[in-house]
Amino acid sequence: MAKQMTFGVIVGNRGFFPDQLAKTGREEILRVLAADGIRTIALTTEESKFGAVETPTEARLCGDLFRKHRDEIDGVIVTLPNFGEERGIVDALRHSTLKVPVLVQATPDRAEDMKISHRRDSFCGKMSACNNMMQYGIPYSLTAAHTVQPDSDAFRKDLAWFSSVCRVVRGFTNLRIGAIGARPAAFNTVRYSEKLLERSGLSVETLDLSEVLGRIERLKDNDDSVQAKLAAIQSYVSTNNIPVAALIKMSKLGVVIETWMQQTYCTVSAIQCWTALEEYFGVVPCTVMSMMSDNLFPSACEVDICGTVSMHALALASQTPSALLDWNNNYGSDPDKCVCFHCSNLPKHFFKDVIMDFQAIIAGTVGKENTFGTCVGRVKAGAMTYVRFSTDDYHGKIRGYVGQGEFTNDPLETFGGAGVARIPRLQKLLRLICEQGFEHHVAANFSQVASPVHEAATRYLGWTMYNHDLEQA
Repeated sequence: MAKQMTFGVIVGNRGFFPDQLAKTGREEILRVLAADGIRTIALTTEESKFGAVETPTEARLCGDLFRKHRDEIDGVIVTLPNFGEERGIVDALRHSTLKVPVLVQATPDRAEDMKISHRRDSFCGKMSACNNMMQYGIPYSLTAAHTVQPDSDAFRKDLAWFSSVCRVVRGFTNLRIGAIGARPAAFNTVRYSEKLLERSGLSVETLDLSEVLGRIERLKDNDDSVQAKLAAIQSYVSTNNIPVAALIKMSKLGVVIETWMQQTYCTVSAIQCWTALEEYFGVVPCTVMSMMSDNLFPSACEVDICGTVSMHALALASQTPSALLDWNNNYGSDPDKCVCFHCSNLPKHFFKDVIMDFQAIIAGTVGKENTFGTCVGRVKAGAMTYVRFSTDDYHGKIRGYVGQGEFTNDPLETFGGAGVARIPRLQKLLRLICEQGFEHHVAANFSQVASPVHEAATRYLGWTMYNHDLEQA
């Protein structure tokens, strides 16, 4: 279910411009937001002149109102139906103490009606408002066009984009990430800095794999929670030819992980798999992880913490499930196509058809009977956004790349969860990944949300990002 957004609204007004424009502008923006299903928090016409912000007193009233609703407000829209009082806008934002995204919208003048009674000058006022926000150190976002009519399709697209930005920023605020088990010894590539993540407000909570196995040992097969999880697994994916004993193990694993995550307030997770769970427990965790990801609680394997953070950004922006994939194979000689693969814990949302099977790679080492639980199928065709975040210890920063492409219907005969991806100028992206030492894992999502993810990461989180869609060939 889509999250309802709540926006604080600041209506700018400057007295020696036509006052009635502030009045009608406020009415219009609130009407447009309501029609889009957005809840608003704004000064009333009883609290300030036209419900706008102009004077120091009105700025304080607006700031007080926003602070009172700080836990509800996802973002703030600054609307300029006329030039707007630049000082009042920034004072209201500063006094509110909110740390949420801000979108600045300016209503256009009509070329045929530029008399003093109807001239807005919001074209110019937007520059002054932005200049002041820059001076105050308040990060802000802009509509696609410099001026845009509130009741237009263009502004509705701006609102959808801004809502995605806000969901990512809020979803990363005080985010708690579950690291379950140790990083596999063969995967140096997924090492990360907890301290850099913590600086951005992302905390890592750890759980040793021995504790997971110990808690599983205490669970009875007929425990209500185990039976409920078993029923959920069997309704989620086809389990024909999967031993009941393996399904019970998966159910217990799911109960223990999800209970621990609830107790520790973790939203996303990354789990040790290769090959401890197979050797010492006898199943792969793929289906359990797939189910969490499909329910918008992303879970990455190989304790790839930055991978699950990347998945979470896409899930927040699009409100659809994300997967973590390998940039895995070339696709013939096509320079813009590649095979994206995992063995697999992909969410059901990613597949044309999916069944539960054994893990073909690990089976050669630990035996087929110890590797049941993968979600196997072909990734469906559709629009694709990809992103990768990584902690850069050498420079003390979090960095990443983002872009868009598509999954195709090109023929592919292989195992696990796999699809063919087409990325414009893929060779340039691959060179960047190798030159800058990014991991071979990438988060993907059936969406087109590269722009809001980039905006949230760079403008509001302060991370260094490469946007492949903005690069020329």
